[in-house]
Amino acid sequence: MDTKLLGEELKKLGFTFFSGVPCSFLKSLINYAINECDYVAAANEGDAVAIASGAYIGGKKAVVLMQNSGLTNAISPLTSLNYPFHIPLLGFVSLRGEPGIPDEPQHELMGRITTQMLDVMGVEWQYLSKNLEEAKTQLIQADEQIARHRSFFFVVKKGTFDKKLLQKLETSIHLNQIRQHGHAGHQMPTRYDALSAINSMKDDDTIQLATTGKTGRELYEIEDAANNLYMVGSMGCIGSLGLGLALSQPSKDIVVIDGDGSLLMRMGSLATNGYYHPANMVHILLDNNAHESTGGQSTVSHNVDFIDIAASCGYTKSIYVHSLEELKACLQEWKVDKGLTFLYLKISKHSKDQLARPHMKPHEVKERLQRFIHNSPLKGKGVGGS
Repeated sequence: MDTKLLGEELKKLGFTFFSGVPCSFLKSLINYAINECDYVAAANEGDAVAIASGAYIGGKKAVVLMQNSGLTNAISPLTSLNYPFHIPLLGFVSLRGEPGIPDEPQHELMGRITTQMLDVMGVEWQYLSKNLEEAKTQLIQADEQIARHRSFFFVVKKGTFDKKLLQKLETSIHLNQIRQHGHAGHQMPTRYDALSAINSMKDDDTIQLATTGKTGRELYEIEDAANNLYMVGSMGCIGSLGLGLALSQPSKDIVVIDGDGSLLMRMGSLATNGYYHPANMVHILLDNNAHESTGGQSTVSHNVDFIDIAASCGYTKSIYVHSLEELKACLQEWKVDKGLTFLYLKISKHSKDQLARPHMKPHEVKERLQRFIHNSPLKGKGVGGS
């Protein structure tokens, strides 16, 4: 099938934002997306799903591209982010290891169970036709499912796309400008107090994304607001969700609030964030060296220099924050100067007793945030937009 013509059909339906991880079966479609659309190369397939989900919240119709072996990596966000938040994505997943087709041994099992996995997850799917006219009809059917807030995946067999060359692209390098390490004398506030300080700095242009567990629940207790999103499940995906939202909503200030256990789970996302470097995103790590939401088991964060890692990944600023006063000062400076910023604060293991859970369902929180985005005036303009 003519890859460019299929890509143009996707564009006509409004699908202009892509994220994924390469596969030889999908290389022509990936090359088209890089050449003609907004494409974010993710470190792994789960991150790609989270990035595309953030873009969807920000008003984009998003597509994820992956090899079927990577579908296993995407299971966590597909089942615990996209499903409860009703975030629909269009997916193209290759069928390596198709029964009866010679392939590498590592693809054999996955080739047998790819469609079964989609069925078990409740994801609608079809084999993508190699006939363009039939594929156009399939795209319309998929778009109808997306409109019903249901993800839809095409399973792509070998030889589906014709050759599409990747245009020569210059590789961007984004260097860290400010790197500030820690010194003696940590205030070690509670997470609740740290979240209260962060929340006190928000304005009508701010969107706050809180990672799963007690972080989101405590932010909810501090102030349940239309510009908050409380992550559930999909641990490790909050930074990627923030990236997709920041890229799709450049007029908004995106505050990503992460935890050490969460960030350690998907540290590759730091490299992706640093490369695409949205100036309107600040990534705050509250590190208590524990999986506190699940009983207080220790993480290995005490052995990790997050400041150097974020800096080496291309975050414009990477700053060790020692107190709530420093935290608020850094946030104020970021609001003025912008630039992708990483803020690191050590906190105590204490958490609030009798902690409540949001009374709204996850999809209601998402829909409220989308209304906030849609109804907010653009900076410097008197009209609403998304």
